[in-house]
Amino acid sequence: MKGFIDDANYSVGLLDEGTNLGNVIDNYVYEHTLTGKNAFFVGDLGKIVKKHSQWQNVVAQIKPFYTVKCNSAPAVLEILAALGTGFACSSKNEMALVQELGVSPENIIYISPCKQVSQIKYAAKVGVNIMTCDNEIELKKIARNHPNAKVLLHIATEDNIGGEEGNMKFGTTLKNCKHLLECAKELDVQIIGVKFHVSSACKESQVYVHALSDARCVFDMAGEIGFTMNMLDIGGGFTGTEFQLEEVNHVISPLLDIYFPEGSGVKIISEPGSYYVSSAFTLAVNIIAKKVVENDKFPSGVEKTGSDEPAFMYYMNDGVYGSFASKLSEDLNTIPEVHKKYKEDEPLFTSSLWGPSCDELDQIVESCLLPELNVGDWLIFDNMGADSFHEPSAFNDFQRPAIYYMMSFSDW
Repeated sequence: MKGFIDDANYSVGLLDEGTNLGNVIDNYVYEHTLTGKNAFFVGDLGKIVKKHSQWQNVVAQIKPFYTVKCNSAPAVLEILAALGTGFACSSKNEMALVQELGVSPENIIYISPCKQVSQIKYAAKVGVNIMTCDNEIELKKIARNHPNAKVLLHIATEDNIGGEEGNMKFGTTLKNCKHLLECAKELDVQIIGVKFHVSSACKESQVYVHALSDARCVFDMAGEIGFTMNMLDIGGGFTGTEFQLEEVNHVISPLLDIYFPEGSGVKIISEPGSYYVSSAFTLAVNIIAKKVVENDKFPSGVEKTGSDEPAFMYYMNDGVYGSFASKLSEDLNTIPEVHKKYKEDEPLFTSSLWGPSCDELDQIVESCLLPELNVGDWLIFDNMGADSFHEPSAFNDFQRPAIYYMMSFSDW
């Protein structure tokens, strides 16, 4: 039942009624405790199927193109291909991975905002024609290297114009769209639609109102210049909760009916990534070292016990140079759970969690309250299915965690 990311020869354990994820984790914790205590993932593929059913129930009018870079594990891609989703790819490798599963080129879009010429040529060779673009330089590269390209003009949304300093943002302004459309006409590049993206960090669903209005505006501009527009890509940013999906649908559904009604010939697509996979994977890590420190060494404002109590720094066998890579750019959205049983009235201590590199960037949790743990104890992190499967760094011979796949009979 063990599968590695670059190894399609994985197997899926089918669970009998009455067996749950907790039992599976217990079994593998026991096995790994005997064999070296390496970190490992458990992937519940049934959760991906459930997410797809939820998508079909709430936003059936929008075709999902799964963002491959979010989690490119073969089991994930195979199950999504079987469910009939499209795929949003950022690189040649991702396009190849998906095409190996028999996915047709029409069901693949090339979404990298900064495309390497050789990769544009590869897309042209394998028939992946739909791609995104947000500036004149990219447009010229596409014109020179992909004669059959069908381009979605990527427009910026309000949540990412002049956003947080230092954030890399993509998408052109509405003001610049006319110039890009005229350039495309001159270069003989086919513009077929518009893409925008609202980040999952954006809590303001009104951003969709402005984005859809801007998209309609670009469609009209393009029509005047002589393009036939037939696709709208509303990007990603779906967190995975049914509530958020329903909330977004509540805002966009009436607007889609007005701006892009069903008979208009416009196909609506989106790029969900973590929506599908985040909740499907759980990571188990082992405590490999521990330090006792004074409580006042923790920054003010973090969760702390009394100042005379000791505090603990725990080092785990996985960190930001492995499965927690996304922690470098965003906050962790999971709370660690102690695997061993402890009494309800057991004292809790201020604790911080670190990866194995001893690098000051390798901090996973700045402060939380935990019972006192020992070297060899296990911590469980859920919602680890998104952005956790990158190639690990060469630091310290970091070993890539094994992945164990499971599914309940009822989901199967």
